[in-house]
Amino acid sequence: MENKEKTLNSKLIYQGKVIHVHVDDIELGDGTPAIREVVEHPGGVAIALEHPDHTFSLVRQYRYAQQKELLEFPAGKKEKGEDPLHTAMREVAEETGYTGKEFTFLTEIVPTGAYDSEVISLYYAKADQWVGQHFDQDERLNVSRYTLEQISTMILNQEITDAKTIAIAYFLERRKSYEKY
Repeated sequence: MENKEKTLNSKLIYQGKVIHVHVDDIELGDGTPAIREVVEHPGGVAIALEHPDHTFSLVRQYRYAQQKELLEFPAGKKEKGEDPLHTAMREVAEETGYTGKEFTFLTEIVPTGAYDSEVISLYYAKADQWVGQHFDQDERLNVSRYTLEQISTMILNQEITDAKTIAIAYFLERRKSYEKY
């Protein structure tokens, strides 16, 4: 039996500034009809910006959907057709005030694959020049710096619950352990 699902009809039910939502009539691989609700998102990036003292910039930002502040690596939404590396370079400077250098692509994650098309590209970069922060009009955040060990401890203590931040921290911890060998 094939698991691929075939779209029969798609109806746009919401078109917003960031997301679009559509409801699709589909057919499962065995011919069974079903419905899928899909949130279309342009994708984003998150960046682990490491400073010369081996600390990383994290931003504390109120997240309306969660109704609380989250502590996370700098991140942002891709503009339509924008290359993820360009997004990472732009967002890290806007949010932290530092340009980055030696950007390294780590991986991509799918935060909510069941109904959301968003893919987040994860990067590592070294802090370079201070250029000052430039927030979006509706953005307010504070920047702090932590070691990777502190970040990992905050994850274990559930002080950091942001998925992209947890993914980057895991990736960096694993990479660090492999470098020992």
